[in-house]
This record gives sequence, C-alpha cells and structure tokens, in this order.
Amino acid sequence: MTDTAEPRPAENPIDPERSACVLIGVDDYRHLDKLRSVRHNLAELRAALTDPSIWGIPESRIREVVNPVSPAELVGPITEAAELAEDALIVYYAGHGLIDRNERQLLLTLPDSVEGKSYTSVRSSDVRRAIRDTGAAPRRVLILDCCFSGQVLTEMTDGHRQDVEAAVQTLRDVEGAYVMTSATRDRPSHAPDPENCTLFTGALVDVMRKGLRGGPELLSLHDLFVAVKERIRVHRPEIPQEPQAEDHNGVGRHGFVRNVAVLPRVVIQEVERPHVPTRWERVRTPVLSLTAGVLGLALGLGTQPLVHWWHDTHPAAAAGPCAVPSPDDAAAPRAVLLDHSDALNKQNVDYEDIYGLSALALVSQGKDVKALALADNSPGRIWPVTLGSPFELGLAAGTAVPLRRADGTKFPIDGDWYDGEGMVIENGGKTVLVSSETGPAVRRFDIATGRQVGKDLAIPKELRYWPQGSAQTGRSIEALALSPDGRHLYAGWEAPLAEDGDQRGRGIIRIQRYTGTPGGTYTPDRQSAFLADDGMYLSELTAVDDNGGLLALERQYTAGLGSEIRIAQLSLADAPDVTELTSLWHQPAKIFAPDELVVDLATCPAGGPGAVAVPASTPQHPLLDNVEGMALGTPWTAGKYKGWHPLYLVSDDNDSDSQITRFYSLAVRLRS
Repeated sequence: MTDTAEPRPAENPIDPERSACVLIGVDDYRHLDKLRSVRHNLAELRAALTDPSIWGIPESRIREVVNPVSPAELVGPITEAAELAEDALIVYYAGHGLIDRNERQLLLTLPDSVEGKSYTSVRSSDVRRAIRDTGAAPRRVLILDCCFSGQVLTEMTDGHRQDVEAAVQTLRDVEGAYVMTSATRDRPSHAPDPENCTLFTGALVDVMRKGLRGGPELLSLHDLFVAVKERIRVHRPEIPQEPQAEDHNGVGRHGFVRNVAVLPRVVIQEVERPHVPTRWERVRTPVLSLTAGVLGLALGLGTQPLVHWWHDTHPAAAAGPCAVPSPDDAAAPRAVLLDHSDALNKQNVDYEDIYGLSALALVSQGKDVKALALADNSPGRIWPVTLGSPFELGLAAGTAVPLRRADGTKFPIDGDWYDGEGMVIENGGKTVLVSSETGPAVRRFDIATGRQVGKDLAIPKELRYWPQGSAQTGRSIEALALSPDGRHLYAGWEAPLAEDGDQRGRGIIRIQRYTGTPGGTYTPDRQSAFLADDGMYLSELTAVDDNGGLLALERQYTAGLGSEIRIAQLSLADAPDVTELTSLWHQPAKIFAPDELVVDLATCPAGGPGAVAVPASTPQHPLLDNVEGMALGTPWTAGKYKGWHPLYLVSDDNDSDSQITRFYSLAVRLRS
C-alpha cells in the first residue's frame, strides 16, 4: 500500500442507496474518563454521510448508537445493518480502546467498562463476526477511532494500553474489506477539545466537507485516509498519532464520496408532493365514530366504558404517597411525591447547555424556593435555579458561574480537576464547598465570582486512590453535607474502599467527618461507616441536624432494568469512629451506623398515561432516572404536612439523549 493521492478514475463506486451504516459512540463513562468529543464525532460524521453533496446515504439506512450499555446493544445494530446492506456495510466506532492483557485483543469499551476487566467490554472478534458473518454485502468497512485522554492515559501501564492497530487483523478473512484506524497499536488517539471532534474524526469530516483540490471526482476510502494522515501529521500532536489502514481486495480504491473541491454541490430540487393528511384529518372520522360508539355503549350497557374513557383522557397525576410505611404508624407513609418537572431538560441558557447536574443546595425557601445546582462536567459550573413551590415546581435557570482558580484562570482539563459531585453552601451564603471524584478533592469557591478561596481541604491518605489509599477509581467523594450550625462537614465515598469490600452484596461505605468553621479550616477528625442497600452506591448526603443525623441517597443502574433510587436516614451520633480500622470487612455489625428507609422512588406513583411526559431511562417506572442531587428544606410549621420536610432531588442526564434532567419535590417524615 502506498500513500499517494494522484488523480485517477473512480473504481466501482459505493452506492449509498444500497448500503448501510452504523455509527457507534461511547462518551459517558463511569470508570474511565468521559469523552465529550465523541458526541460531536457522531453528529458531524452523520451530517457528512447523509449530505447528498458528499455521499447522501438515506436516513433510513444509517443507525446511530450512543452509549450502548451491553455487548448486545453494540453488536446487535451491526447485524441489523448487515442484513439491510446490499452493497457496502460501514461500521464506525469512537470511544476508549483497551487491551485484553491475556488475549492481546482490542476491546471496544462500554459506559461501564473497567480497565483490566475484559468482560465489561466488547471484544474486537465479536465485532468482526458481526461484520463478517451477517448479510450479503460484498464490501465491508470498519473505521475505529479509539482513544484515551488526560489522566487515564498517563496512568496506563504497558499491559493496559490501547491497541487500535490490532483491529487491522479483524477483517482479514472478509471478502472485500477495508479497515481504517486512528492510531497504531501503541499510540494514543487525541481529543484535544471536548467541544469539538476528536483529532482523527475531525480530520476525516474536514476532508469530506472540503474535498481535495486536483483529486478525482469521487474520493475513495484510501484517498480519505491519506488526506487524514497528512492533516494529523501537520497538526503535530504532543504524543505522535499515526492512522493505519488495510485494504483487502481493493475496496479502499473504490469511489466513495463526492470530491466537493472539484464538483459543484448537489442542489436538491423541490418537487410537488402529494397532500399528506394532517393528524386531525387522519383521526377525525375514527374519533367521531368511537365517541358515538362509547356514548351508545354507555347508554345501552351501563357506565363502565364511559368510566374507562374518562380515566384514559384524565390520567391521574404523578403524585401521592410512596409505599414506605412509617415505623411509628404502618398505615402512614414516610414520603409523598408532590411534583416533578423536566423544564430544564436539554435546555440552554446564554449559549451554555444545562446537563450533568449532580448536586443541589438550597439558597432560600418559602413560596419561591431558590437553589444552586452543580454540573459535573469540566470545567465546572454552578447554575442558579429557581424551583418555585414544592407543591408546583416552576423551574428557571440563570447564567452559570464557571469555577476557576484563585487567579481566575481555568483548571487544567487533564489535571486533578474536575468531576464535581457534591456541594454545600456555607453559612453566610457567600461560599460553597465542592467535592470532586477526580483527585479526590474538596475546594471552596466564592459563589459570586466562581474563584477558589484558600487551600484544598485535607483528604486522609487511606481514602485516596492507589498507591496512597484504596479508593476505587472514579468512585471516591460522591457526597457532601454540612450540619445546620456549620460545625461539621461530612464527605461520603461512593463505593467501598478496596480494603473494606461488602457484606453479602451490601457495600461498606465510609463517611469522613470534618470539624471546623464556615469559611475557615475544616479538619478531618473521625470516620463512620454504614451498609448501603444491596448493590447500591452512595450518591449524596444531606444533614438533618447538628448531631450526626443524615439522609443518604443511594442509587444503582442495571442494564435492562434501569435505575433504583432510595433514601435512608442515618444516625452517626452513636456510631463508633472507624478511622484506625484498616479494613471494615468482617467487622461486627455494631460498627455500622443505624439506618431507616425513607423513600424508595420506585414506589411513588407515576400517574396515568401521559402524566410523565418524557419517560425516563427505567422501563418499569417512567419517573426514575439517574438521581444524584438532593437538598432538604426546613420543616413546615403549619398545614397538611406540619413537621414534615420538603425534599428536592435532581437527576444527572450525563449529557445523554437517553437520560433526563428531572427535578422532584417530596414531603418526607423524618425520625427526630
């Protein structure tokens, strides 16, 4: 194979009308660095491939797969497209690449993939079989943009590095195949700007959109490869990146996309289309007939059909008691769902998208509740949010405040910041404390300017990542709470330390208490432990009183089942200090803080049909999504819920089209 791009006649062009394409992207990782550039890759590549001036594949023949949660969700669309393809099957993947250290095989990662655990990823051999063994397409193309970024890359050892070039071997036994990869087996791919495409895919799309002057009328895959390789070479990334390609039976020389540099752009002619009946025109006659039939049945056979019709057209609201009984009165609930709102879902304020809300803190209460919401996406933002009334949420967001260093400069994207998960407002309302899983770290910021104030809080050595401590990668400080008097700060770790483990599936969670003064120094002084519910992780804490009373928000996600969200009341007042215990595994039960379930969100009413306008990512319950933020209000002093507390929750949509930014308001009865 030679890297020449001399003009030549196109060979056997690939027909977009008879081809099929699958674009797979993974950007929302739980254990690896998130790859925001991947979402731009999918959008830009799809736009280029469907543009009739470039290639013009019909929308019905291109499939976009975003953050598949299982191997079946990644491989399944490939086999479906292969059955559809009559000419060429094109498969593109962007995300982190890992190596199976035992089999030396490329692994395509999923959102929950874990480095060193090959069973959490998809083997390249499975992708090969899906492309090779399905359908009758004579030409098959695999394009891989696998990359690491930031801290994950610097921590990788030789045995764990990505091996993109190994994918060249995956289609050797397919008749008529072409493989293009973003890098060699031992080099990274780059995503220098999370707001734009990765280096490789950005170059690929750029060549498609601009064409090659002096090139042929149709550019082949090999033409694109040579041009992309040259663009990356000119870019001169800090760590060299050299795309690779392999052509089997000359598929790489076949005409692929139009060279827009030498051909006029395609003009889509407007044609007269037949009249398409409006929705009302389509349903008018059946609706009128059905209405008459329902009335006739109601009059002739009784009122039951009319009752069903009434309930279907007037669905019950998604509000009411949640089925967790009070310990004092089995007939009384511990919590009541008051309202929910998706008003900020996929919204934009001052050209900044609202997503990734992971913490919530109340600024003011009363008739018009106001709060701050923390976004976990770099470089870090705090959104001022009006919640309205807990009985009728009325959401509105103001301009976000970006988090900065003390001198006003940005935190480095590839440094020890940022994955903000916890936030509390200090007494006086001028500063916030923000925790980040990256680091881990706790820092103080001025609310008005977003600038850091003072030094980072101390993190005990044993609670840090290896080699200092044994915290699980990506599962460190997830929760932050401040006692009402401001004297005690509580930092909760999302998952057990490696030294602690679990008790029959219930994670042993450590909570580090700090003692100090608002705006001043907080010093770690003792640790408590509690058992999370089966398979659950700690997502957030909020203080109930000044004596170690806390609410703990626990969550988990299971593919195919969705999210589980539970809130328990803890009491650390009599829980022993476990700081000196190296491991909490097989310790007596008396070391764990007592807890009581207050809310199981799955037991709250989801209402009738349509009451939840946008179903969440949990199939069995349309209300449930990835709840990560929680804020507790002061108890009501009058009315139906006198003595109860308003409780507000927010879900993190992870910048994913399949998840929702949703706010919830509840009334909860707590044990004093």
